[in-house]
Amino acid sequence: MSKATFAVIVAVSAGAGAAATAAMYSLRSSDKRTELQTTTTTTTTALSKPPSAPLPPPVSQQVFSQAGPIIPIARAGGPVDPAGLFEYGFPGPVSDVANRPALVSSYDRRTRNPQWVVEHITPASLAQRDGDRKNSAFLEDPAVPEKFRAKLKDYFRSGFDRGHQVPAADCKWSQSAMDDTFYLTNMCPQVGEGFNRDYWAHFEDFCRRLTTSYPSVRIVTGPLYLPKKDPADNKWYVKYEMIGNPPNVAVPTHFYKVIFAEDGTAGGKVALGAFVLPNAPIPNAKPLGDFEVPIEAVERASGLEFASKLPVQRRKRLCAETSCSIVVKEYADRQKAFAKK
Repeated sequence: MSKATFAVIVAVSAGAGAAATAAMYSLRSSDKRTELQTTTTTTTTALSKPPSAPLPPPVSQQVFSQAGPIIPIARAGGPVDPAGLFEYGFPGPVSDVANRPALVSSYDRRTRNPQWVVEHITPASLAQRDGDRKNSAFLEDPAVPEKFRAKLKDYFRSGFDRGHQVPAADCKWSQSAMDDTFYLTNMCPQVGEGFNRDYWAHFEDFCRRLTTSYPSVRIVTGPLYLPKKDPADNKWYVKYEMIGNPPNVAVPTHFYKVIFAEDGTAGGKVALGAFVLPNAPIPNAKPLGDFEVPIEAVERASGLEFASKLPVQRRKRLCAETSCSIVVKEYADRQKAFAKK
């Protein structure tokens, strides 16, 4: 990865401030101590009132998590009850998680882009050729509430490609699997010439070629919105375009891939590679290694965690184990028929 882009990611975490970081980690440790359960807690709070004043009735405080269990909300006491709002609904955030045969995705309702999409490729899955993208069509995802959906019309004449996060070429093992990759919850607006149809496509091919050395390759892909320093005032700003009329879908500034190349043995080694690429034309002569970053840098920039349960002793660095380089193929001409703007 370029030094400038890496500095941006570092600045993202540094700019958040020590207090915010400490607060985030204190919440994280608290979350780990709180077990999800399907019980309802009832709390009665004694208020400083005369004996004649009746105490408020017990309040059942419960919040449904995205997965379904009930999370008890402890009342801090005092003359107010903020958690009472949840009687009318829980504000969120809510991520629409889709578990499909070809992929698992988490959708961000605010940006109308996925937060992450997970796929799994193997030599056997890539060898099967029962799917053809000519038989697939781009679709709005009915699993997402209509008011939060990315729309087909948002991309129309936007100047951006509907960029697959899990490539259709990775899911040729069945037509149904390939169709799964055409939901807009698997798409982000991507620059076409020089990126989606060129360098990004070569990068996707690099991931597929890893299966010649590794029997199992798992990949997480998603967008980033990174700050850029304004030369006018020397301050950092996050700025990105919106497409659609009215504006509906955010255009990411960057994209990441986190790759887990497994050796195929139980408890075996996993070669990890993390990459961040700008959503912009990239010369094919640019080394892929220039976009490699520590996995922690992607975590800080995205607010996600990717390998929290993978022990350090099982980890290897992907680009130390194999050659991290692209093979230039002329995808642009072959994909012109499928590139919709």
